[in-house]
Amino acid sequence: MTTVSLEVTGLSCRRGGRPVFEGLSFALAGGELLALTGRNGSGKTTLLRALALLVTTEAGQIRWRGEDVAGDREAWRHRIAWLGHLDGLKADLSVRENLSVAARLRDEPPDRIDHALASLDLVPLALREVRTLSAGQRRRVALARVASSHAPLWLLDEPLNALDAPSQAALRAVLGRHLAAGGLAVAATHAPIDVAGARALELGR
Repeated sequence: MTTVSLEVTGLSCRRGGRPVFEGLSFALAGGELLALTGRNGSGKTTLLRALALLVTTEAGQIRWRGEDVAGDREAWRHRIAWLGHLDGLKADLSVRENLSVAARLRDEPPDRIDHALASLDLVPLALREVRTLSAGQRRRVALARVASSHAPLWLLDEPLNALDAPSQAALRAVLGRHLAAGGLAVAATHAPIDVAGARALELGR
C-alpha cells in the first residue's frame, strides 16, 4: 500500500475577492510529481504559494504525514524547496556561494552542492558571479539550489522556463532521481514534464 505524504483537502483561495480555486483536494506519495496545468490565471502559482504557506487560504487543510502543516510553519519550511518565477539569487555572489548561503539558511550541510552543480552542468560556472550569467544559466542555478537541498517536497513554478533542450533534459534527470529516492514534487508548467511518477492536475476547467 502506498503511503500518502502530502494530503490537500477542500482547499479554497481567493485573489482580489475572486475565487481562484475552490474545494481542491489531492494526495501525493513518495515518488510522485503533480504537474499543475491550465491557462494563465487559472491558479497554478497561487496553489504553489498556498502549499508553501505564502498566501492565506479561505478554507481547507494541507497535511504532511497526517499533521496540519500550519501547526509548525518552521518545520514545514525545512520540508519544502521553493522555485518561484523569480530566481531569487544574489547577483554579487558566485554560483557556488549562492548555493552555500542557501544551505546555511536552511541549517543543512552543503554535502549536495557539488552533485547539484554537476547535474545541471554548472561546474564550469561555479565561480562566476550570478550577474554575469544568462537567463537560462541563472535558472539552472536556481534549480541547483533546490536540488542541493535536503527537502523532500519540491514546489516548482515553471521550472522549464528559459532552459534550452539539454538543460530541460538535465532537469528531468534531476527530478527523476529525486522521485526515485522517495521525494515528491508539485510543478506548475505549460510544457510536459516527462518523468516516471508524474501525473497532471488541470486547474481552471
